[in-house]
Amino acid sequence: MPKREKVMRMSVELPLWRALAGYRVLTTLYAIGLFATAYGQFVRPWIAVAYYCVLFPWTLATLPRVANAASCTKRFLAGDLAIALTGILLTPLADSHHRIADGGPTLPSIWTAGSVLTFAVKGGWRWAAFASTTVAAANLVERGTPARDTVHNVILVWVASIAIGYVVEVARASERTLARALEIEAATRERERLARDIHDSVLQVLAMVQRRGAVIGGEAAELGRMAGEQEVALRALVSGGLVPVSRVSEDAAEGAFVRSVEVPDDIAGPVDLRTLLVPHAGARVSLAEPGAPVPLAPAAARELAAAVGAALDNVRRHAGPDARAWILVEDEPDEVVVTVRDDGPGIPEGRLAQAEGEGRLGVALSIRGRLRDLGGSAELVSTPGQGTEVELKVPKAPKDPKDPEVSRGKAEKR
Repeated sequence: MPKREKVMRMSVELPLWRALAGYRVLTTLYAIGLFATAYGQFVRPWIAVAYYCVLFPWTLATLPRVANAASCTKRFLAGDLAIALTGILLTPLADSHHRIADGGPTLPSIWTAGSVLTFAVKGGWRWAAFASTTVAAANLVERGTPARDTVHNVILVWVASIAIGYVVEVARASERTLARALEIEAATRERERLARDIHDSVLQVLAMVQRRGAVIGGEAAELGRMAGEQEVALRALVSGGLVPVSRVSEDAAEGAFVRSVEVPDDIAGPVDLRTLLVPHAGARVSLAEPGAPVPLAPAAARELAAAVGAALDNVRRHAGPDARAWILVEDEPDEVVVTVRDDGPGIPEGRLAQAEGEGRLGVALSIRGRLRDLGGSAELVSTPGQGTEVELKVPKAPKDPKDPEVSRGKAEKR
């Protein structure tokens, strides 16, 4: 059995976490070095020594916490921010007022930015804004007055952390999109392999049964007809790459001309219209569809598929058992167009108006009524002796239910 292709996942965050870990170690050594060079100018140097005896082991012990997003827990972030804030607020007790007024560094110095950046890489720009604002408040309290250099440094950290947090969010979204694209590519290749296998075995057998059944006749001819329908449906499925439908029901008594698909009510995202139209394909119904998905809102897809089913039902009822039908799906930028055409005798002029007058509202209600409620339209063109063509259009953007035209359409439908 051939091996399934594995999807390679890339992580854009891993380099950020590694850089952050290195930054924290280097800035810890930098802060200790600054203190060592100015040791004699501190009023209470033992406070600074005690703080660094906590900061250095904390930085080394928490390196595994900044290895990835899963290890970087909220409890760790809270403790890390508390270490930074404590160092800032202890600075006036350890250092001289003169050095603080001249813009001297706080005890943690630029190590504080590492704590803020950890919030940014972990939670994005919102978390970064919270951490940087807290650090900014602590710096203003430590300085006593909002001096220009303090405000400058505070704004720099605030803007930089938020920008990095936003970039991280965009990178994560891009990573998810790339992973999804790779999964789709792998699934497409697997589907192509299965399609080749099916073409070399199942489809050939079905085609042979159809041909042999037609030659033998009798019950074998009926079996051949059914095999032909299954061949068409299976060929459309493997070539279009559609997901399995929830339920396919066919009217065997009517020659399996019209099939229907149910869309679960709990689906929140768009539905690929092709999955609802493929079951209509058969020996006498051909389906031409785009190679890419045709997404529509579940309600719109359900109503449009039902309108196609109603149009095919009219072909079966009025065009005769030997009539053929063609379904063409077009995915336009603003709308989806589905055309249903048959080679029947066509509709005599005035017949639709007469049917509506007699209360037979198949076209008016089942087709036009459904699409009108969605803001779409249905155009029917029929020439006696040349068949009938129904063009169904549905906008991709759902129409507001409060629209007066929609309300009036629903009232007429009731």
